[in-house]
Amino acid sequence: MATRRPAATTAFRCTECGWTAAKWVGRCGECQQWGTVVEAATATGIVHAVSALAPTRSARPITQIDTSETPRRTSGVGEFDRVLGGGIVPGAAILLSGEPGVGKSTLLLEVAAQSARAGRRVLYASAEESLGQVRLRAERTGALHDELYLASETDLATILGHIDETRPELLIVDSVQTVSSSMSDGVAGHPSQVREVASTLIRVAKERDLPVIIVGHVTKDGSIAGPRILEHLVDVVCQFEGDRQTSLRFVRALKNRFGATDEVGCFDMTGSGIQEVSDPSALFLGHGSREPGTCVTIALEGRRALPVEVQALTLTATGPNPRRIVSGVDGARVAMVLAVLEKRAGIRVSDQDVYVSTVGGVRLTEPAADLAIALAVASAVTGRHNPPNLAAVGELSLSGEIRAVTQHDQRRGEAARLGYRSVVDTASKDLRRALGDLARLHTPERGDAPGF
Repeated sequence: MATRRPAATTAFRCTECGWTAAKWVGRCGECQQWGTVVEAATATGIVHAVSALAPTRSARPITQIDTSETPRRTSGVGEFDRVLGGGIVPGAAILLSGEPGVGKSTLLLEVAAQSARAGRRVLYASAEESLGQVRLRAERTGALHDELYLASETDLATILGHIDETRPELLIVDSVQTVSSSMSDGVAGHPSQVREVASTLIRVAKERDLPVIIVGHVTKDGSIAGPRILEHLVDVVCQFEGDRQTSLRFVRALKNRFGATDEVGCFDMTGSGIQEVSDPSALFLGHGSREPGTCVTIALEGRRALPVEVQALTLTATGPNPRRIVSGVDGARVAMVLAVLEKRAGIRVSDQDVYVSTVGGVRLTEPAADLAIALAVASAVTGRHNPPNLAAVGELSLSGEIRAVTQHDQRRGEAARLGYRSVVDTASKDLRRALGDLARLHTPERGDAPGF
């Protein structure tokens, strides 16, 4: 009886996760990445033996590993150092992503200039802009220094040649999607090219203890473009966030092998460049208006507790369906708060157009702002302003109960530091009691009746 030999079959395999398909598809059915499915000849039924190699360095007991902290050096930008965990670690690979035009190149040019002023040579490899464009930005932001070297190259081998020639102590590549390597097929930006370029730069960083900052593009949904393995290769993944309509910018650490991932750096984008905001408390507050419909909450951005003013405006609805317009807060969350406010506290809003917004362009995503939204809307409906020294912190349940939130003590401490003597929180138990406590805190002016 003849034995059937396994034949070599031609299939299509995803270079990202290994998913196979009988025919070519543009998008992987497993990891949902585009352009990663390539033709691959796979031989089945054959077991490949792997020969053992003598290790160059012997394994050591974990108790003998040196636990001294890896030396760090400052980037010259304190808010950026805060996100990185205290500074830049030699040999670290840092990936910085963000929306187009948010200011990634401006921030990194400032980091390069500050490092150059500290006596460290920096190589800024720009694959998207010409040398003249980078020079004009440097003149506008005051980032000119003789130790800052510029190179406008899109070829990886040429960039490596510049590294050998200049011997930098910090390398910035802007961006990884525009650099290509002759060792990989495809055009620049293809997943295989991005993987080859990133892995080569990271290998150079580890071999020479050269910190590398790589700029990465983002997709329409805000995630980092390119293969997912890019985020696994680097040591630190930072995201640069901000609205083009406002000057406020945030840098968050999504991954950090050398520190915490709950730190946030605040920056202000101005005409002369980017500036650090060490105490951003005043950015999210109004100008002390005594109009009804405002309430301050203490929000957390990373480890920072920031006061944010919530504003509400209500009008009698003219149509059958009242409008719910929000800016800076979650619309579904506001709709739930309005339902709780009417059902549990007796504040009628079902016949009102409700507008809720935050000051300064900040976006509140945590449920700790529920109570402040409810008090602001209640103030707008009744026409009575809240006390100016009041802050509200708490999550509202559907039963009207005020629940505790994370880092409650830190929020109360920040409120006290900023002069908010009255804090409405879980001590009020539920929303109806919170409105009653607020009535007792309210200092009536001439012609005003106290309370709600």
